[in-house]
Amino acid sequence: MRIVVAPDKFAGTLTAPQAARAIAEGWRRTAPGDELVEAPMADGGPGFLDALQGAFGADARLEVVTVPGPLGEPAPVGLLVAGDTVYLESAQACGLHLVSERRPMDATTVGVGRAIAAAVDGGARRIVVGLGGSATSDGGAGLLAALGATSDVPLDAGPSGLDGATEVDLAPARARLEGIELVVAADVETTLLGMFGAARTFGPQKGLTDEQVITVDHRLDRFVEAACGSAPAERRVADQKGAGAAGGLGFALLVLGAEVTSGIGLVAREAGLADLVAGADLVISGEGAFDYSSRAGKVVHGVASIAMEHATPCVVLAGRVDVGSREMRALGVESAYGMVDRVGEEAALREPHRHLVDLAERVARSWSA
Repeated sequence: MRIVVAPDKFAGTLTAPQAARAIAEGWRRTAPGDELVEAPMADGGPGFLDALQGAFGADARLEVVTVPGPLGEPAPVGLLVAGDTVYLESAQACGLHLVSERRPMDATTVGVGRAIAAAVDGGARRIVVGLGGSATSDGGAGLLAALGATSDVPLDAGPSGLDGATEVDLAPARARLEGIELVVAADVETTLLGMFGAARTFGPQKGLTDEQVITVDHRLDRFVEAACGSAPAERRVADQKGAGAAGGLGFALLVLGAEVTSGIGLVAREAGLADLVAGADLVISGEGAFDYSSRAGKVVHGVASIAMEHATPCVVLAGRVDVGSREMRALGVESAYGMVDRVGEEAALREPHRHLVDLAERVARSWSA
């Protein structure tokens, strides 16, 4: 059998390449004669650059710049240069993993703007920004400030600084990026505002209280008006899919003229996943938690969709499985297996590599010819 192993990261425990290696190792214990092709994936969030670097190999080089992190501490950010295109991962500059203390009202995206500026200064003509896994909910105000935008309130102080915003001048930031193609690789399709917007959907996991969620959503609403205008047509950009990605970073990039694309779609194209799947007998994907959020832009859904297009069965190995068989089939997944179901959550988190290897070994008994 020929098997494509295309997992996402297992957040907080294994990177996507580590997960792919663990699955392949376990599978070979049962079926050493099977051919396994490891193709680690990402959706724009943490691991985006690793997946692309693996796909490009020697055709790209990695440069590193140091920028302010979400709370001002130095953060190294990789710039993956492939021709005149630069890829960067916003989580490296404003990711949740960078903060030991969650202060979402103060967290800023200034570092992402600085990284984009460094790419521009380096001669990039096309910049692809992976979004996801942020500690921020500032609507990308910090990014805009780093690129030259001005306002009557501080744009670089997180949601705390946006109180009372009435005007934002985007002209300097737009001039900074003149002639450059800007692409957003998003992990979600969330809009910026309202019941299903950035603050309400992802704010709590970043540390926002219920009261702060309402406050932030209100300030982002005023920020949109200050930056774009009050007419519905002027505000429409905030309602675009992906505007709420990474706490509103998507919105900031959209007002600078960016095009939004699926992060997993972009990584899959660059890695040639469709061609790999076309010649495979089975596809294995995976992530830390296979749940309701796995649809709409996430790796497992993207991989399973490609497998379905080629009539290739897809199974999922995950830390935890929280979807039923009906939802699974709707996502294009034949079966899903969780480490937590076998060894419990504590053991799965303590030794994720070992238990993922063991799980793959067991699943191979059912799926290998």
